[in-house]
Amino acid sequence: MPELRQNPATKEWVIIASERARRPEDLGSGARQATEAQKQACPFCPGKESLTPGEILAYREFGTNPDSPGWWIRIIHNKYAALAPDGQKRERTRLFDFFTMMNGLGEHEVIIESPHHDLTIATMEEKQVEELFLAYRERYITLSKNPQFEMVIIFKNHGIGAGTSLHHPHSQLIATPITPVHIRHRLEESMRYFDDNGRCVYCEMIEKEKAANERVIMETDNFIAISPFASRSPFETKVLPKKHASSFDGVSPADAKELAFVMRVILKKLYISLNNPDYNFVINSSPCHEKETEYFHWHIQILPRVSAVAGFELGSGIYINTVVPEEAAKYLRSVKAE
Repeated sequence: MPELRQNPATKEWVIIASERARRPEDLGSGARQATEAQKQACPFCPGKESLTPGEILAYREFGTNPDSPGWWIRIIHNKYAALAPDGQKRERTRLFDFFTMMNGLGEHEVIIESPHHDLTIATMEEKQVEELFLAYRERYITLSKNPQFEMVIIFKNHGIGAGTSLHHPHSQLIATPITPVHIRHRLEESMRYFDDNGRCVYCEMIEKEKAANERVIMETDNFIAISPFASRSPFETKVLPKKHASSFDGVSPADAKELAFVMRVILKKLYISLNNPDYNFVINSSPCHEKETEYFHWHIQILPRVSAVAGFELGSGIYINTVVPEEAAKYLRSVKAE
């Protein structure tokens, strides 16, 4: 019989309807290979640096010049940015004393994850993934110090179904002058739990998940990966630091490398078991001006795009998940990916 489950951190409800499930290997969208024509036209490949905005940061071979080959991580401004870095933050204004608006000030960057066109995080060498997470950390710390910005959001879209338009491995970063309402809701629910219980809901979640030992996928000295109790979609995964920390900018270089190891293993498990599915992941962190809070706990959410969001989800806000999280965790634990 289907179940309704509530996420203790957000109070959002999901429906677990395993009767509608397909086999895990039937959920993925299948491996995708770029055509030779796509590779030739790709602006992110080495030798095509002139087709992109100038690099903001690059990890490159000693002696090579900016905006030239020789890099293994390259960060640029998004050519089609959602927000613009130029200009001053302006107070909100109201039109007709009703419609609220403000300048679209912000930062939108593309992190080109590798010079190799056909790699994914799941198939990269561990060292390359470590470098990627060190780059995430470096840009997050830099931008979170800018008083113009309230949020720094790092995310990855993998595959057409997840919203990507270029095959070359890349992720993105957007810094915004506001805290979006759904993030504010997440913070408020965490604060409410802390006020009621005197503890961080995510710290308690980690304790309960370890005690239940049904939804833990993997654990290292400092991180844990779980299939959330109220997963919104099949094989949703959360990666959390085991020690309380509200902001991603507190991650040390050593922790960033350990996190890279965990993310590579989890994404490789998904790659193998779901046949290279489309997915999104996002680093959920506290606002820049709330870096040390007792009630919020930064984490990474991974959402494989293996089921469609339809009218019921849009109308109710309740997601239907056809894979029981306990079974998802058990299945992923069995996949050899390290």
